[in-house]
Amino acid sequence: MMKRLIALLCIGMGLFLSACAHNSIDQPLDPLEPLNRKVFVFNDHLDSLVLRPIAVQYKTYTPEIAQRGVSNFFVNLSYPRVIINDFLQGKLKQGTRDTGRFLLNSTVGVLGIIDVSSKIGLTTHNEDFGQTFGAWGIGEGWYLVLPLFGPSSNRDALGLVLDTSLNLVTYSPPDWRLALTTFNFVQIRAQFLGVDNVLDNALDPYAFLRSNYLQRRQSAIKDGATSSDATDEGADFDFEEYD
Repeated sequence: MMKRLIALLCIGMGLFLSACAHNSIDQPLDPLEPLNRKVFVFNDHLDSLVLRPIAVQYKTYTPEIAQRGVSNFFVNLSYPRVIINDFLQGKLKQGTRDTGRFLLNSTVGVLGIIDVSSKIGLTTHNEDFGQTFGAWGIGEGWYLVLPLFGPSSNRDALGLVLDTSLNLVTYSPPDWRLALTTFNFVQIRAQFLGVDNVLDNALDPYAFLRSNYLQRRQSAIKDGATSSDATDEGADFDFEEYD
């Protein structure tokens, strides 16, 4: 057990230290591109054969109000991650408001299913550990494509581990955890069905997604500011996401 823990810590520190490099979007650091492309193809096949067909059925037969409630529920379960990163980035006012939002939606909003907070001006935010590391001046390091999760980087992959530890789904019973995680993947995929044609029509879907992901992450770190050096195909296409 101790050896496994030490190994995980070493891997984590290696990823963290290798993420200190800052790269421009038009010249991404992608030394693992051959492997990344294989993972990209694997993810694409898995999506085409399994995830997308299920997401289409969910989108088609689930009433819109129910879809909105499900999305609100999962957003609320992951919201402790937002609150912690608010404070880690020094956004004290936003962190306080997000804490109020989480408490209000978790109680009056019936476990977050009903977004009562937005109706009184407590709007949602999206902060994560990858953004926090970026705000602290840590570069993204290598571009990575993770199985199932898709585009990432050294910095964001390490952040994802920490983000997951703050998602309340992680602390549910094992059977519930698997069911909730699977359901969350499906409902998130359903939200992206509208952009499938964009990727299908890209000359190089891998490069398109890489460019878009890196720009979007840079913009998130700068709270919405865009980079003027993004010149790759599709770099200005906005894929909204909420993990």
